[in-house]
Amino acid sequence: MTSTSQVHVRSVRDEPAKGDGVRVLVDRIWPRGVSKEDAAVDEWLGEVGPSTELRQWFGHDPERFDEFARRYEEELEGSHAWQRLQDIVAEGRRVTLLFGAADREHNQAVVLQALLTR
Repeated sequence: MTSTSQVHVRSVRDEPAKGDGVRVLVDRIWPRGVSKEDAAVDEWLGEVGPSTELRQWFGHDPERFDEFARRYEEELEGSHAWQRLQDIVAEGRRVTLLFGAADREHNQAVVLQALLTR
């Protein structure tokens, strides 16, 4: 179990901060309009992002978020990218999960943070 103070969630469009630690992009697709330099990503784990099918079903509808989180957790089982993310967090450094969605409360990074800190 990891403390929530170690795993943070930020938009990839936010200005990088000194306290971000390891910056991990958790989107399957690189966010539109964001350069690699501006993103300052240390690691891009695209395969840890939700499948295209799940992402399209969810459509960032807050009413579907709980079901999205449940389905997404199922998708992560056995994923090498999910294991890699857990390994990064287990190293004990501060980790910032970066997402490209406009909704800061209903996205895969929020789900990943909850899973990593429970």
